[in-house]
Amino acid sequence: MSRKKIDRIEKGLKVIDINAKGMGVAKNDEGVVYFIKDVIPGDVIDVQVYKKGRRYFEAKPIQWITKSPHSTTPPCDYFGVCGGCKLQHLSYEGQSDPSNEIRNAIRSFAIKEKLDFFDTREQQGFLRTLMIRNTLGGEVMVLIQFFKEDQEKRELLLNFLKSQFSQITSLLYCINDKGNDSLYDQNIVCYYGQDFITEHLGDLQFKITAKSFYQTNPKQAETLYAIGKEFADLKGNEIVYDLYTGTGTIALSLAKQCAKVIGIESVPEAIEAARENAVFNQIENAFFEVGDMKDCFNDSFVEQHGKADVVITDPPRNGMHADVIKQLLKLAPPRIVYISCNSSTQARDLELMKEAYTVLKSQAVDMFPQTHHVENVVLLQRNDIHE
Repeated sequence: MSRKKIDRIEKGLKVIDINAKGMGVAKNDEGVVYFIKDVIPGDVIDVQVYKKGRRYFEAKPIQWITKSPHSTTPPCDYFGVCGGCKLQHLSYEGQSDPSNEIRNAIRSFAIKEKLDFFDTREQQGFLRTLMIRNTLGGEVMVLIQFFKEDQEKRELLLNFLKSQFSQITSLLYCINDKGNDSLYDQNIVCYYGQDFITEHLGDLQFKITAKSFYQTNPKQAETLYAIGKEFADLKGNEIVYDLYTGTGTIALSLAKQCAKVIGIESVPEAIEAARENAVFNQIENAFFEVGDMKDCFNDSFVEQHGKADVVITDPPRNGMHADVIKQLLKLAPPRIVYISCNSSTQARDLELMKEAYTVLKSQAVDMFPQTHHVENVVLLQRNDIHE
């Protein structure tokens, strides 16, 4: 990504978050994003802007108007020199995550205002679930599921969040009185801000809605997709299928390396976002279809879009449906790149394809540190192809 050197002053920026590189994140009144060295959430500062990225500016502080309450003296004499331990100036209680602060504030507020919590066994209560999503650029989405409508109580809580957490850029809710917590059939209402957040992946940007799938670790997602791109080994003239495309992250990241890519996904809102992401990123050779994979990935789909040279598949934890595997074997693309968050179902699916395909490479990616979960990328080559 090209960056232009500039030199100007921006005054009165409030730092609301920290990005993956340890830089403070701030926005001005027009919503322009700034990444700032040596500051922490809560600081209000004047800055010197020195670089322009594609969607943000980089800056350094020149004057503190207000110091963050979480500011502390670094314990190491070499802080700021050696390059490690980048958050020593931020108290441990105040460190790199708004989710816990929001979660704990909601709990305390609910207890104080006597907003009862949902009981899954009894199927009664008011506050059902809380979902918080954030981006490397500092955007925060909060979605609250209420079990029943109570406008006075609902607005009491939502207005509290709106007033207390300026870093929330997307405040959403839904009324869910059914037997499970699934969002996909719910009417999501935007109470404040936008109904989406935007994540960066290399030169691309992705619009993420409440119902959209996106990797929970966006920094490692770059590593994951780079491995997928390497395994796909595209030359520029291929037709690529991206099964279980979500918001089109893999498809769009591959679009510049192939003739065309077609993504398939069962969630209509995700496909709508994928199409918008394609337009937003000025990509014209990516196409997206909505439908249940086992139903829409069929002979007519292949006839419409052309036979794939490479198939990328990134299914949910339960793996690929047997009918999808059958269609894959019938399609018989030269290469399949299988990305999985569940190695056991991936192994099951690979066993079903072993008569036609050989595993050439396998690479795990630690997307979920401090847990036993990993993402695993496997490259399959059709058995009748010999390099």
